[in-house]
Amino acid sequence: MRTRTPSEPAACAGIEFGGTKILCRIVADDGRVLAAGRFATATPAQAIEDVSACLNAALARHRLRALGVASFGPIVLDAKSARYGQLLATPKAGWSGFDVRGELLRRFPVPLVIDTDVNAAALAEQAGGAARGLPCVAYVTVGTGVGGGLALEGRTLKGALHPEIGHMRLRRRAHDRHVSTCPFHEDCAEGLASGPAVARRLTPGRTLAEDPEVLALVADYLGDLAANLVLAWSPHRIVLGGGVMGVPGLIGTMRASLRAALNDYGAALLSDPDYLAPAALPDAGLEGALLLARAAARPAAAS
Repeated sequence: MRTRTPSEPAACAGIEFGGTKILCRIVADDGRVLAAGRFATATPAQAIEDVSACLNAALARHRLRALGVASFGPIVLDAKSARYGQLLATPKAGWSGFDVRGELLRRFPVPLVIDTDVNAAALAEQAGGAARGLPCVAYVTVGTGVGGGLALEGRTLKGALHPEIGHMRLRRRAHDRHVSTCPFHEDCAEGLASGPAVARRLTPGRTLAEDPEVLALVADYLGDLAANLVLAWSPHRIVLGGGVMGVPGLIGTMRASLRAALNDYGAALLSDPDYLAPAALPDAGLEGALLLARAAARPAAAS
């Protein structure tokens, strides 16, 4: 990337690394979308080449001020760690140990902030989506995997690592004999209720909407997961995204399962009929990545 001058028009960029797809977008300070891309999540090297080509196409006339990244995990989010932005052991073949942040910084030496895709999605849904204005918002995605993030008054939950609710252990139903699809855990939410787990339960050729018995079981597991979040995080709303959550009837059945799991304990939290709400933003993780980029750009603009 060539040297930029402060007088050039400026822009911020966001990238979302997902389990099956990668999204990127670069937006000028005046709000214009300068470039956008969507790519399959292949090898790490191919992913970096794809997003670099997308961003560079827009940087001939604009100065990149900051880059926000929303990534699947587990990933190191401690900015003081030498491994900040590096993926840990993941079921995604070829990605374990990949230095997402380092590879991007070599190509784009600007302020770069990284968070999980689900934390970023929680930020976006809190800022302008299904949980606009609510102080404490959980976001759960059920698709290729199961993940969750928490936004608390515009900040995300990070600690020694970050939320990994997809790997919470759930109480396996006695009649459920299907083998978990998670290579790490036999009874976690991801292994029991993710997209691949659902596919394993279905008769070939049938969809989840066409099999009420499987739908009820999946909703039961996801209701238990939501109950754990109610008791652990006490969010004002849980926003639900991902391909599995788009199945008609699933969220409604999950609401009943959540109430049954709590058994009226803490039921005041659930008086809002929209407590479990479908995601309002089609690309919430990417929108969250752009929010991270704009926040990172502010100190640079003020200096």
